[in-house]
Amino acid sequence: MKKAKAITKKKSSGRGFEMSSFCGWDGETLVLNILGTPSAKKDAIGKAKGSQLKISVTAAPVAGRATDHMVKFLAREFDVSVSDITVVFGRFNLNKQMRIRAPGSLPAVVAKALSEAEST
Repeated sequence: MKKAKAITKKKSSGRGFEMSSFCGWDGETLVLNILGTPSAKKDAIGKAKGSQLKISVTAAPVAGRATDHMVKFLAREFDVSVSDITVVFGRFNLNKQMRIRAPGSLPAVVAKALSEAEST
């Protein structure tokens, strides 16, 4: 995993942020569009599928437990505390958007998407 600070590009246009893929920066906050898969064999960050990142978790989709488990999993992957992750929408849905405040590290698929977006 790469350190987030090495590829962070702050944007201060006043209009929020641009997302040309499943992720984008809003200041120091990383915004992710997610396609969740509950009840998987293992917790994993997959590949991009259109404008969403596939993320699988082992928890069952009961009363938001799969989303709670996903937040804990992503906190470890992005080297942040659970309180640094906000579920914007999709707590009880497969389609989600999450905001991760000041990630300490980035999984390879996210780092690659962000660097490609910056080069365009």
